[in-house]
Amino acid sequence: MNILLWVLQGLAALLYASSGVMKVFLFDKVSQDVPSFGAMPRKSWMTLGILELACTVALIVPDALRWQPQLTIFAAALLAVESLIFIWVHIKYHEVSPTILSGVLGLLLAFIAYGRLALSPIA
Repeated sequence: MNILLWVLQGLAALLYASSGVMKVFLFDKVSQDVPSFGAMPRKSWMTLGILELACTVALIVPDALRWQPQLTIFAAALLAVESLIFIWVHIKYHEVSPTILSGVLGLLLAFIAYGRLALSPIA
């Protein structure tokens, strides 16, 4: 279980790092073709991108260093909640594929949080 959780944490970190970079540094380029980016102000998207980048670090570093591993649980839970926001935004704009992707990522992060809390905690 520990290996599976590490693999999922790594994949989630890669996905959310790229998403965070996009929201913080490339927003103007990518937002032109995506209607749902109009759902919130630019500063809100940037804040979510910074949150994603911070959570990306928290998904890996605390467990790897065995320092404050509860930060990994908190980061995973926070990203799972964020995915609920994105599901709402994508449903509002009738975007099916992003809605499914947000749902899958939310479940993945909820599983990581539960896994690190109960199934295979890092001590």
